[in-house]
Amino acid sequence: MAKKIKQIAIYGKGGIGKSTTTSNISAALAREGFKVMQFGCDPKADSTNTLRGGQYIPTVLDTLREKTVVKPAEVIFEGYGGVYCVEAGGPAPGVGCAGRGIITAVQLFKQQKVFETLDLDFVIYDVLGDVVCGGFAMPIREGIAEHVFTVSSADFMAIYAANNLFSGIQKYSKSGGALLGGLIANSINAPYAREIVDDFVQKTNTQVIEYIPRSITVTQSELQGKTTVELAPESDQAQIYRSLALKIAAHSESKTPSPLGIQALREWASNWAEYLLAYETGEVRSEASGI
Repeated sequence: MAKKIKQIAIYGKGGIGKSTTTSNISAALAREGFKVMQFGCDPKADSTNTLRGGQYIPTVLDTLREKTVVKPAEVIFEGYGGVYCVEAGGPAPGVGCAGRGIITAVQLFKQQKVFETLDLDFVIYDVLGDVVCGGFAMPIREGIAEHVFTVSSADFMAIYAANNLFSGIQKYSKSGGALLGGLIANSINAPYAREIVDDFVQKTNTQVIEYIPRSITVTQSELQGKTTVELAPESDQAQIYRSLALKIAAHSESKTPSPLGIQALREWASNWAEYLLAYETGEVRSEASGI
């Protein structure tokens, strides 16, 4: 009997640290002895470069534009710890659906039974989460990924994107789509950032999987084209990424979130804004958990 490959999708708005987080998860899992593929699903094709010393790799769509038949070896490259790196890519600028690379790459790998041939333990899809439509929704809609995690900070636009993702998961869950494993709280340094995220997940019926602080170690590592797990494996930041990776590896039960309606989300944000303004000006108020 063939072993079950655990397929995970990690979403997040552009610039939130999604690819940084995903690459460090992949590196940490590889250090634990797992066979991992990181599947970059952003048209920028920059998901895997810190696993390969800062080097970019040919994308599936770019390769298909040059030839009619693509062999796995032409689009799959080994990175740090033996992580298999793939970039789906996107269409030429201004032409076609940006998510088409995901659809094309997944179909290609299914036809060629790539995941089974490589004997993978994990496939991790790194997916742009600003929009949940078309190809970007494929890992959720088609049930390709079994568990979905979203990276968010306490900033409103990041939470807005996470809430949109929750709406997509809720919609597709009724037809066999992927379910939500939880939220990865990134850049949690500012006062009340943790409380804001905790309040949001409580109101949307989900959970925080890990809190990740902003760290200069991450910047230093990425400037050298590496993950923190590779460049500074004994650092506090690497230990947090390792903890997150092990939690995801052990995770088995995901569920349907309860996204807030747009008006409820705006009211929630407004209440927090008023609370933080009062805090900043020294006004005495009850605990933030009462929001």
